[in-house]
Amino acid sequence: MDIYERKSRWQIVLILAVLIIIVLSLVYTDKLADKLAESERYRVELWAQSIMNTGANDGNIAMAGDILFDNKDIPAILTDAGDAIESSINLDPKKENDTTYLKRQLAIMKKAHPPIVIEPYPGIQQKVYHKNTTLLTLLTYFPYFQAALILLFFGVGYWAFSEARSAEQNRVWVGLAKETAHQLGTPLSSLVAWLEYLKMSTEDDEETQQILVEFRKDLGRLELVAERFSKIGSIPSLEPCNLYEQLNKNFVYMKRRAAKKVKFVMPEESDEAIMVNINPPLFDWVIENLLKNALDALGHEGTISGDFFEDKQFVYIDISDTGKGIPSSKQKTVFEPGFTTKKRGWGLGLSLTKRIIENYHSGKIFVKSSVINKGTTFRITLPKQ
Repeated sequence: MDIYERKSRWQIVLILAVLIIIVLSLVYTDKLADKLAESERYRVELWAQSIMNTGANDGNIAMAGDILFDNKDIPAILTDAGDAIESSINLDPKKENDTTYLKRQLAIMKKAHPPIVIEPYPGIQQKVYHKNTTLLTLLTYFPYFQAALILLFFGVGYWAFSEARSAEQNRVWVGLAKETAHQLGTPLSSLVAWLEYLKMSTEDDEETQQILVEFRKDLGRLELVAERFSKIGSIPSLEPCNLYEQLNKNFVYMKRRAAKKVKFVMPEESDEAIMVNINPPLFDWVIENLLKNALDALGHEGTISGDFFEDKQFVYIDISDTGKGIPSSKQKTVFEPGFTTKKRGWGLGLSLTKRIIENYHSGKIFVKSSVINKGTTFRITLPKQ
């Protein structure tokens, strides 16, 4: 579990680093934008001063601007004291006589900056309005675009890294499962042969024969485990099965091996069977893992219940217990390889369970609900036939 706590800390550090970069970029660019805005304001004030100095009260602010310097970028409008438009500069030349367009631009300029009031002649007031240049507008919005790119780059990079790591983990688990099945194969074959030899050599010993019957059951269980491991990494065949029978078989098996104070509850079998396409050995492995986890959560007393229902598209299976529950921060982590709360264990059960349901059965498995010291419900969703 420590590995996932360290992973969470690294995620927080990376997110904080990205946020710091974005904030610094926003602050720095905002300062640049303020300086550029001040420069543009100063240039507009120079225009206003040039109008006063040249007495260009006939509305030709372009002439006044050309006297000082060649201005090609700052849009401005000259109005009288009542905001009646007299002249404009650096707006769309095709619309310089379009009254509606000029009024719309004037409204934009009023919202952008306060006007510069001039008095070219005593008793005569005029106003110069302006708005940001295209460069300043782009510089204002650039940090947000940059922040989006940084977040996108970080998100894609983190996703690619996670996918690569997940693929590597999958190859490790698949290789481990197949090697385990291979290693189990030889001694199992030998045990089967020795079992048959013992049965034939002790035919008259009834007590020994009974022991060998139980021995064969356990040996069959080992063969089933080896078969399950061998299917990991390959595409298993699915077949239609009665969902109630499949679940009930696993509940009965686990009930025989649980403490007496643990109750197992299954709904009654309905008249119309719910059929679902599954691979029985792998599906049984899934249910066994969920039931074993439920038993671990209960300890020696409590209730484990199963429920299932269907709609037009999916079949839903709920496995619930009244155990210690799972903290909300761990409800997704429980499916990660290596996650375990036990002192002994590899933490592969729920990871393999998720792989079997999602990769081999095209379904979903998740923690539907969990309350500390009250219990947990896992839900499996499988597509209908």
